[in-house]
Amino acid sequence: MPDGFDQFVTDRLDRLLRYATAMTCDRYLAQDIVQEVLLRAQRRWARIAAMDAPYLYVKRMVTNEYLSWRHRKAARDIASPSRTIDALTPPVGDPAVQHAERDAMRARIAVLPRKQRAALVMRYYEDCTDAEIATVLNCTEGTVRSHISRALKALRADNRVMEVL
Repeated sequence: MPDGFDQFVTDRLDRLLRYATAMTCDRYLAQDIVQEVLLRAQRRWARIAAMDAPYLYVKRMVTNEYLSWRHRKAARDIASPSRTIDALTPPVGDPAVQHAERDAMRARIAVLPRKQRAALVMRYYEDCTDAEIATVLNCTEGTVRSHISRALKALRADNRVMEVL
């Protein structure tokens, strides 16, 4: 019978990896971040398991690790050319048009500031409320709305530029 931490990892690892991958736009960086977080969480598992929502706490740890990753050398290599991303993550069952649109959107999202990207991922990928995002990002709900608004504005402006080209 696995202990509580092992069961948590078994139940939540895939979801944490998907969340981190959506935020970082880099599967390998996401794996590194989740691994670092889980190592820290394991050492504190008795305290974390006693919380009302251990998954949300660990998810916040992942978000904070991602946001602090900029201090590390790997953060300078996050934005990869689409051909590199294609080589590392070949499409599986996606029609060509959807694949191209997804890659183009991923590239546009990858250049957003970290907190804006995190807020977008939590809102549209994780379906979090403003309050949940504010808790994870340790800011006000108004700041969350500002991050999302600015990110969407930047994506719309970038889309107009892409249409002109």
